[in-house]
Amino acid sequence: MVKYILKRVLYSILILFAVSLLLYLLMRLLPSNYIDEKFRAQLADGTIKQEEVDRIKALYGLLDNSFGGIMAGYWGWLTAALSGDLGTSFLYGVPVGEAIADHMWVSFSVAIIAYILQFVIAIPLGIKAATRQYGAVDYATSVFAMVGISLPSFFLAILLIRVFAVGLGWFPSQGLYELTGGDVSGGERLLDMLYHMVLPMVTIVIGSIGGLMRHTRTNTLEVLNQDYIRTARAKGLSENKVVYKHVFRNTMVPIVTMTAGIIPSLFGGMMILEQVFALDGIGSYAYAALKSGDIPFVMGYNMFIAILTVIGTLLSDITYMLVDPRIKISK
Repeated sequence: MVKYILKRVLYSILILFAVSLLLYLLMRLLPSNYIDEKFRAQLADGTIKQEEVDRIKALYGLLDNSFGGIMAGYWGWLTAALSGDLGTSFLYGVPVGEAIADHMWVSFSVAIIAYILQFVIAIPLGIKAATRQYGAVDYATSVFAMVGISLPSFFLAILLIRVFAVGLGWFPSQGLYELTGGDVSGGERLLDMLYHMVLPMVTIVIGSIGGLMRHTRTNTLEVLNQDYIRTARAKGLSENKVVYKHVFRNTMVPIVTMTAGIIPSLFGGMMILEQVFALDGIGSYAYAALKSGDIPFVMGYNMFIAILTVIGTLLSDITYMLVDPRIKISK
């Protein structure tokens, strides 16, 4: 086990190096950068000369767009990142690590709650749909899953705001909290934040629950047709014991593969949703940084997502053995 984990960690480090190089190349190959966008208006009206802009770009390492210049810029970013310095954001003017640490908790709170709700709702519904194949529950969950898969997250978010915030007035449409001031207790502030997070969490859960639900249904149907399930029923075991003791555990084996990418995908999806709901999370900051060509911030944010992905993949592989002891790890 230890040798396997060490080998996978080494592979993950190589993957992160490759991802960081690809991300930096893509950022440098964008048609515009932060300096050009910042001084575009001044260049147009003549208040600043191109020579001055080029001097500023040289300070940021953005002037030389040849392959050698880009690789030199990447090496400078990499050596600084390995020492713990992700650079200073062009747009926000603060260290990238500090900006991510200050604003990731809003996105993380929404994503982790949505992650838990997704599993709590999708897996039981998927199993119930499989055990009631072609019944009302099966058709209802299939329709619900297809709606969640088909609707874009921003469209679903706007629809929920229109119905439940504007139409019914049950929930706030934007922001993270309304209660302010020194007389507001910590508990009241927490409840206020959770109240504002209802629509964003519902949007994420509806949008992401469909794939897991259909995956669970398909795997459960496959397991239900196995010979050992027929044998368990022939021995007189109750249907609940057959489903939740024998079927459920074997259904979880392929579902474990999906867990690796769920949390990173939730963080990635928050980039648009935080714009719609005006949440002060890392996703909205990354979106603004991407639009402005803020290379240090975009690099730091995307490497954060990449690290989550490789950690999730490693945990997924290790969980295989816990779910099914028959699976052996090759060293």
